[in-house]
Amino acid sequence: MVSMDSQLTMKTELSGGLFPALMRRFFGGESLFVNVFTNQTRQNLNLVLTQSNLGDIEAINLEGKAIYFQPGAYIANTPGIKMGVRWAGFKSAFAGEGWFKLRLSGRGQVFFGGYGGITPKTVQGEFIVDNSHLLAYEPGIKMGIGLSGGLLGSLTSGEGFVNRLSGQGKIYLQSRSMSGLVGFLSPKMLKLGNGKRRMSQAGNIAERFLNGD
Repeated sequence: MVSMDSQLTMKTELSGGLFPALMRRFFGGESLFVNVFTNQTRQNLNLVLTQSNLGDIEAINLEGKAIYFQPGAYIANTPGIKMGVRWAGFKSAFAGEGWFKLRLSGRGQVFFGGYGGITPKTVQGEFIVDNSHLLAYEPGIKMGIGLSGGLLGSLTSGEGFVNRLSGQGKIYLQSRSMSGLVGFLSPKMLKLGNGKRRMSQAGNIAERFLNGD
């Protein structure tokens, strides 16, 4: 929460009870507790929400349907939405998408966010998505795993394995990948750490020289 009108009330609770909350915490990557905001007046009030990632926030209306989210994508929902956790399968885990998915169903509005821009896409048949870019998908979508192309091309291009989706339904893609950011920063952080160690060693040598050691 970024800000809210003072007439709004907020309370923190275990959504759905202790066991469902523990399931979402350990398998869905969500917080154990949720904040419930209530408008007890007859006027429209403002509530501003945000996410930890640098990226877009979208809202979708669930009209008796369900949707699956990657861990960390869910932000909030209106009354009438039920939250749970579903087993995603070995293919999802092998693709780097996690063992479990957060499942939201019912009637109401759901808010979610991604890293970078969010693009909706309707799949009818087969569709290929690079790892860590699949943000959400409807139950009619099945996830598979495969090479991005031929064996040699997949290895030399650096793409490796990708998600091969099949079925019919809507998916939501995020334009950036957190694993890609980690892969980009790790070598630079390693070089920075080595540079600091070299500076520290040089400082120790200079200190010994000044002390006459």
